[in-house]
Amino acid sequence: MNDNRPVNLDLKTVKFPITALVSITHRVSGVVLLIGILILLWMLDMSLSSEQSFNALKTALQAPLSKFIVWAVLAALAYHLVAGIRHLIMDMGVGETLEGGKRGATIVVVVAIVLIILAGLWVW
Repeated sequence: MNDNRPVNLDLKTVKFPITALVSITHRVSGVVLLIGILILLWMLDMSLSSEQSFNALKTALQAPLSKFIVWAVLAALAYHLVAGIRHLIMDMGVGETLEGGKRGATIVVVVAIVLIILAGLWVW
């Protein structure tokens, strides 16, 4: 079988469908959550070490960078949760068609954006 069709391997020129973007972003949010959980565990350890370290952490959490990190972890959690619920619904046989997959991916993006904005309002 001689296939002379051109193969485009430049990912910058490929237009991914929304279903692919939602799937890739779901995986990325899982990695961000892993890193975020490690940071949060370190913060918990620091807060429980002594009163001085608790007060130092409390002061550090007032900084914009700290608030951004907390917001990023909450954003990853919100997105990962919504996309995970979509996967569970699809495992039950709902939204497995091409149109259903696109609609489900769009719903994930909209709901996640709303939750991420609410998390930002809560943090700041």
